[in-house]
Amino acid sequence: MAYRFEFDRKSKVLLMRYEGRLTQVMAEESGAALQKYWPATSPSAVIVDFSSVTEFAVPTDFLRRVADQALIVDATSTPVALVNPAPVGFGLSRMFEIVGQPRRSRLHVVRSMDEAFTALGLQSPTFEPLT
Repeated sequence: MAYRFEFDRKSKVLLMRYEGRLTQVMAEESGAALQKYWPATSPSAVIVDFSSVTEFAVPTDFLRRVADQALIVDATSTPVALVNPAPVGFGLSRMFEIVGQPRRSRLHVVRSMDEAFTALGLQSPTFEPLT
């Protein structure tokens, strides 16, 4: 599996980490898994970490469609940070943010986990794997 979920119980932050080659199939599978973990954790915030992605093989039309569709999570009240240090990935994340702005008003696109922690008001979270 090229993605995994972690959770910080103290601050109730759900973390999804991607690794390797990110494909549309992987994005769809992780979205389905998010539907499982969201009600189980009731997170106060979500971080999606693309720092370990080596290739973005997700069509831009897919990203636009996902950004414009109904939400899996309540991103109008739950802040979400997309962490993407790679120039291509950061650009794709910004495109996602711009297209999805009407539905995702609390979305932050940042380049590092430290920036995500700052954007979400977190101090030293401790993430543990979810199974």
